Amino acid sequence: MKSRLLAGTAAVALALVGALLIIFYANGADQRALASTEPVDVLVVKTAIPAGTPVNDMTASLVIEQVPAAGKSASALSSLDTKAGTVSAVDLVPGEQLLTERLVAPADVKAKGTVDVPPGLQEVSFEVEPKRVVGGRIDVGEHVGIFLTFDSGGYKAKADDATTQLTVRKVLVTAVQRAPQAASAEKPADGTNPQDTTLPEGSLMLTVAVNDVDAGKIVFASEFGRLWLTKEPLDAQDNGPRIERKEVVYK
Repeated sequence: MKSRLLAGTAAVALALVGALLIIFYANGADQRALASTEPVDVLVVKTAIPAGTPVNDMTASLVIEQVPAAGKSASALSSLDTKAGTVSAVDLVPGEQLLTERLVAPADVKAKGTVDVPPGLQEVSFEVEPKRVVGGRIDVGEHVGIFLTFDSGGYKAKADDATTQLTVRKVLVTAVQRAPQAASAEKPADGTNPQDTTLPEGSLMLTVAVNDVDAGKIVFASEFGRLWLTKEPLDAQDNGPRIERKEVVYK
């Protein structure tokens, strides 16, 4: 009788302990869940921030929002206190959390409007009038063909013959510098951009990536001849070299 009573008592005690353990675990889970939803501060982009913007200049474009702890990115910032002297590494878009890896030293930001120079090539710059480079409608990253023109002494030509040849093909443009344009106060009635309809002014400084031989040709023609450029995409036809001179240009 006693043994049965002791066994019953032990069973009840074990049941109570098990129930208490379940209650404690459930309470802990509730607390963990509550902690994951507890709101925390995070900096969120309110208006677009261009790459290279200094931290001091982006304050007006940021806002502090409260998000659940589980919804905060691991590297999201809640303040800019430790980011003095940094700039945005990329364009920041509205709605994204400001991450610490988005802010870098100014030297680590690649300038907008530049491209990498392919291995083995070098850069060379030259100045041309807009009419000599498709009206100035050329941008970084595009490719050009470069015609070389000489008033006399061209290859396989008489000493006094003028010659022109598309000599350097499909050249990568790595930089474009334009002379300042005078602002126009008049706006066309059709709503078009005046810059699309007015003649370009001044000159352009183009920088291209070429090999050493082509760099020498461009420099020589710039010094002793003239350059004329085409916008030449990589899939443009290539019908072989042809020297243009008066006796063949009409053929």
